[in-house]
Amino acid sequence: MNFLEKLLDGVDVQWKPLRTEIKTVTAPSKLKSGAYRDTGRFPIIDQGAEFIAAYTDEDVTPIKAGEYIIFGDHSEHIKYVDFSFVQGADGLKILRPISASAKYIYYAFLNFYKKELSYKRHWTSAQDTLIPIPCPDNPEKSLAIQAEIVRILDIFTELTAELTAELTAELTDRQKQYNYYRDRLLTFEKGEAELKPLGELAENLNFMRKPVTSGLRDSGEVPYYGASGIVDYVKDYIFDGDFLLVSEDGANLVARNTPIAFSISGKSWVNNHAHILKFNTYAERRYIEYYLNSIDLTPYISGAAQPKLNQKNLNSIKIPNPSPNEKERIVAILDKFDTLTTSIREGLPREIALRQKQYEYYRDLLLTFPKPEEVEAHLNSMEKSHG
Repeated sequence: MNFLEKLLDGVDVQWKPLRTEIKTVTAPSKLKSGAYRDTGRFPIIDQGAEFIAAYTDEDVTPIKAGEYIIFGDHSEHIKYVDFSFVQGADGLKILRPISASAKYIYYAFLNFYKKELSYKRHWTSAQDTLIPIPCPDNPEKSLAIQAEIVRILDIFTELTAELTAELTAELTDRQKQYNYYRDRLLTFEKGEAELKPLGELAENLNFMRKPVTSGLRDSGEVPYYGASGIVDYVKDYIFDGDFLLVSEDGANLVARNTPIAFSISGKSWVNNHAHILKFNTYAERRYIEYYLNSIDLTPYISGAAQPKLNQKNLNSIKIPNPSPNEKERIVAILDKFDTLTTSIREGLPREIALRQKQYEYYRDLLLTFPKPEEVEAHLNSMEKSHG
């Protein structure tokens, strides 16, 4: 804080609309989405969330290397680019600074632009975003202050990116570790566990399911389940107890982005997109849950456009059936791993979000200069117009 006070102490500042500090650049070539490739000579910058959308080997003229601020006219994404690239698709505003530092304008634009979060063209209002220019009557000192602010924010950006990469790698490693031990525990030598079809180990309650279209559901507090989890909350319930739901259809049967088997407890309503299995004990239910989520179900899935795991195929899945005591031992170990992995899976994104907020706090602090009353009035007017 002392450093910031010294850096900004007594600094005169003039708030200028972005349009007066930049000039727009017209791209010599634009690409359609069909020209996007995983590799190529030229990186493609478009208005999507990805920094580099793709690459191309098309015979095009790229924008020359330089410092640019990129604004997505529809998406409202703001990027800083300092290399040669090709513009992808339409709706991209490519901006170059007139006198201020490009990186400084980028950070200020990122900080002060008020997103409207609607699909329309935003550049008309975005170019009125006010940018604080320190020491406007002393260009040399102004650029020096801008450079110091950029230097600090670059460090925060780098630290945030490094932390995000480290935490993401940590989560990946822990998931791999969990999968390794899960597979070890659920793999049996010949003769160690008799193979039994799932239909003999569980009671199927699909006949009790009742799908209800969204327009006919009475809103309440009871979870309404579909193929991949809760899709709504309703007033009434069909089931009350502990059950295992297994996805019956949907792309997730193949993609496996979320577990296809998941336990539910208490009052619930289930539609016809999830099988309902009942077991005698907790260990039996969780054991089957872990096993189904660990194996490849492709041989049991029908339909290419709309994958489906019908009841007959579900019942035919062969399950290793060790003794009740062994199931309890396996489940106790995997429950501990599952708790740890879930904690990491939920905690690391939260940690990343907190670090991002910390970075945004210091960015705002570094770019917050005293504002004259008329600028405050202008900002208030813009906020009201933006809703």
